[in-house]
Formats: sequence, C-alpha cells, structure tokens
Amino acid sequence: MKAAVIAAAGETPVFSHFPEPTGTERLEVVTVSASALSPFSKSRSSGSHYSAQGIFPSVAGADGVGRTTDGRRVYFVLPEAPYGALAEKSLVRKELCVPVPDGLDDVTAAAIANPGMSAWAALVERAQLRSGETVLINGATGSAGTLAVQLAKYLGASKVIATGRSEADLKALQSVGADVVIPFSLDTSNPQGADEYEQALKKEFGGGIDVVIDYLWGESATVIITAIAKSVEDATPVRFVHVGASSGEDKIDLTGSALRSSAIQLMGSGVKSVPMMKLLDAIRHVFDAVVPAGLQIVTRVLPLQEIEVAWNAPGRPRIVVTIP
Repeated sequence: MKAAVIAAAGETPVFSHFPEPTGTERLEVVTVSASALSPFSKSRSSGSHYSAQGIFPSVAGADGVGRTTDGRRVYFVLPEAPYGALAEKSLVRKELCVPVPDGLDDVTAAAIANPGMSAWAALVERAQLRSGETVLINGATGSAGTLAVQLAKYLGASKVIATGRSEADLKALQSVGADVVIPFSLDTSNPQGADEYEQALKKEFGGGIDVVIDYLWGESATVIITAIAKSVEDATPVRFVHVGASSGEDKIDLTGSALRSSAIQLMGSGVKSVPMMKLLDAIRHVFDAVVPAGLQIVTRVLPLQEIEVAWNAPGRPRIVVTIP
C-alpha cells in the first residue's frame, strides 16, 4: 500500500510502499481518508514524544479519519506500530475509534479532533471549568489555542483573555469569543517585554482569574505565575493547566515564593495525565459541539504523495493530508 514511511528516528517521512495490515479480533483495519499533522502526530511519529514506541521503519501519523471494514466512518488514534495514519490503511485497537457524525466532513474531523480534544480535556477534565469563570488562554493563536477560546465560551466562561505573540492574530480571535487580547514580546529585541506583559496581566487579574490554559510554557508561563502571585487576592485558587510547550522552552524559572504567596494549582493535561477513555470522550464532545458552538479551524489540504512538503510546512493553517 502507499504510505508515508519513516526509516529512522528523527527523519522526514517519504512517500513509499509499506505492507498492508491484517486485522484481528481486537485490531481494526481502517481505510484512511484524512490525517492531520498536529505537533503531537509529528513528534510521536519521529520518536521524540514521550508516548512514542520507537519502532522503525514505520508509517507516520498518530490519528486520522477513515472507514472500518464494515463501513463505519470513524476517527482513530494511536495506531499499532509500525502502522500509522498516513497510509491507505491503518491498524487500530477497536476501542480507540470514535464515530464521526454525518454532518462533519473528513478533513474537518481530522483537523479538529486533536486540538479540540486537548482544549476540552484541559478545560473540563483538568481545570473543571465552571460557568461564569474567567479563563486565560496563553498561546491562543495556534489551532488548539483558538479552539480553546471558542470552547471556553461555549462551556460558559464569562470572560476569556487571549494572549500570544501576534497582535493581528489575537485581534482576529475577538470574533470567536476572546473578550480581552494581550500581545507580548519576550525576545531580546524588547528588554522590557516581560515587565510589560506582567503589568498587562496584573491589570486584568485585578478583576479575577480562575483558570489558565497554557500552550507555550517557558518565559511567558513564568510571567503569568508571577502576576498571579502578585495580584490575586489571598488564598484565591487559580488552576494553571499546562498543555504544550510551543515556545520551544521546556523549563521555567519558578521561584518558591511564587507558590508560597499564592493558591495556584499547577497541573498538566495530555496523554497519561488524562485517562485515554476521557480523551476519547473529549473528542466525541468536540465533534458534537462543532455546529452549536460554531467551531472554526483553518486547514490546508495536501495529498499523501506530497508528504515531504506537508511535513515541513508551517503549523498554521492546520495541514491535513488526504489519502485518495
């Protein structure tokens, strides 16, 4: 079968041939129609994600949309190595397949499932967002962050604060639910950037902050935690949920005093911190919310034979690879 094959860890997949999978009593063969290139899919395929199985050569792709042998249209995740989602057929545990609603097309379902799941799991399973609360989305201009803005509003947040490095992209989020946008610049060209960001956050936090969903980590997360410690009232809990490290910084400079002087609750959200069945439930909820919440995600569609172009393309818009 035609597939995107990775020969060794860290390499770019190439359009090639790979043996077809064979189903078993517990493993479903899925004829694939679309697979999105999320950061999770790329890192797991290349062997750098903590959940990677490290088997090579293998087919790339951690999730996708297709049809089972009995004709059901499903979203599937975590194919059995060495099979991945970027091939004509994949091999998946039956319990890791989620039905796709009739009104949702394959490309949208493939694109929205992973970022929507991460946003829903962070907001509902980890933060346990309650109606009327104030939410800050740090790194809101990415696909997952944009969906987190929309879902926070859908789930009843009274105020959504969106932060990020692109002022133009942040302003666009006001049309999908962001009440306040705070751009920041923390690179060496702006020595005052961290202080400016902190002051802007403290101004907003004076009116209350309940939940932070963080997609960036690094210095921006440090500034947020510092602002919480300095501006949130005594013993008022703030749930800080770390989802991703899109900043490229995997560590933060966290002082003990920031924790001692606040009631911040630090937690992560993702594979292994949320049970797999809860993550699949999150995808079902996101699929059901697409129409009533008016969820939007921008995509760029490329065919499987252009996998090398797709693999190296920018993360926005969300790349979806189609398999004829």
